[in-house]
Amino acid sequence: MIKPFGSDELNPLFVYDSEQHHALAAEAEGLPSLLVNSAAAANAVMLGAGYFNPLRGYMNLADALNVSEQMQTTDGLFWPVPIVNMADDVSAIGGAKRIALRDPNVEGHPVLAVQDIEAIEVVSDEQVAAMAENIFGTTDSNHPGVATFTQLGRYLISGPIQVLNFSYFQQDFPDTFRTAVEIRNEIQERGWQKVVAFQTRNPMHRAHEELCKMAMEAVDADGVLIHMLLGKLKPGDIPAPVRDAAIRKMVELYFPKNTVMITGYGFDMLYAGPREAVLHSIFRQNSGCAHFIVGRDHAGVGDYYGAFEAQEIFDQRVPEGVLGIEIFKADHTAYSKKLNKVVMMRDVPDHNMEDFVILSGTKVRQMLAAGEDLPQEFARPEVAKILMAHYQSEA
Repeated sequence: MIKPFGSDELNPLFVYDSEQHHALAAEAEGLPSLLVNSAAAANAVMLGAGYFNPLRGYMNLADALNVSEQMQTTDGLFWPVPIVNMADDVSAIGGAKRIALRDPNVEGHPVLAVQDIEAIEVVSDEQVAAMAENIFGTTDSNHPGVATFTQLGRYLISGPIQVLNFSYFQQDFPDTFRTAVEIRNEIQERGWQKVVAFQTRNPMHRAHEELCKMAMEAVDADGVLIHMLLGKLKPGDIPAPVRDAAIRKMVELYFPKNTVMITGYGFDMLYAGPREAVLHSIFRQNSGCAHFIVGRDHAGVGDYYGAFEAQEIFDQRVPEGVLGIEIFKADHTAYSKKLNKVVMMRDVPDHNMEDFVILSGTKVRQMLAAGEDLPQEFARPEVAKILMAHYQSEA
């Protein structure tokens, strides 16, 4: 199996030893507490799960600035986006060397992790704006990632962490949430040598289904990891339980048996386009995948990124040999009326746009809310039925 990113062995920050876990939990109750924001909580979950290997905790300001500008830490580790714990009030932890991080997303705010504080630094508005510009390519507050990042606070708390739980993800998604450790173990148990990963924050239509099958065939993979985001999204995105149900139904009916792992990870969507595509590739390598599908406008939002910027960044900004995972660059995929099958548009230069079955997201939502069937060339009917029930319940 492919090695993790940045180390020979995966080093998750979750405390697995039961005795040590119990002792740390008891200690945490007596430590000064910080109620972190959802972004910092998601970072803790990803660190605990091994997805952000080889990081040992939250970055300091120098590393955060360097990563945002140069895509590497001050000591030279390649990394695409800052992994930070930022807060707007640190009065409760002033002078503390060790603190309990409390979960904002779970009732009662249980301790999520324990952090050793190396520094608490003030981040200027100019530094926040510079980081936002580098990460997201814009400082437009209408960009959901920029809006979130610029409101995280102006105190940056750096240092290593030990993680005690995985927030709400294990409880709310017991059949889907998996750590990088668990995914690696399952790949090994299945005897798979080569796995291709597919990222999604949306339900999967026929084009996505066929793209996974095309990639598996192209790289001669034993299986595909359908890896869905389970954390916070922007308003209007389909909730994770609905996506989960739709994807499971599609896999059950339309994929060969024992070729798909359906899993999810606990992170809040950044909508950072190219930078997020690189982050996605790193934590799929940490999950044991040899290939990762990057499609049109991967991790994008609105018109902030060019159609294939998320592919181009791997050639332009990722040093050769840094990543062990290989990128499967996909074109826009749609059903061809001429050929009666789903194709990548680049493979059919003789086609015009009217030769494809393409629906905008807005049109799909309108049809489902109105109880209208989606074209079978666009969506499997069993999947569309699940989505229709969701949209009609929202209407």
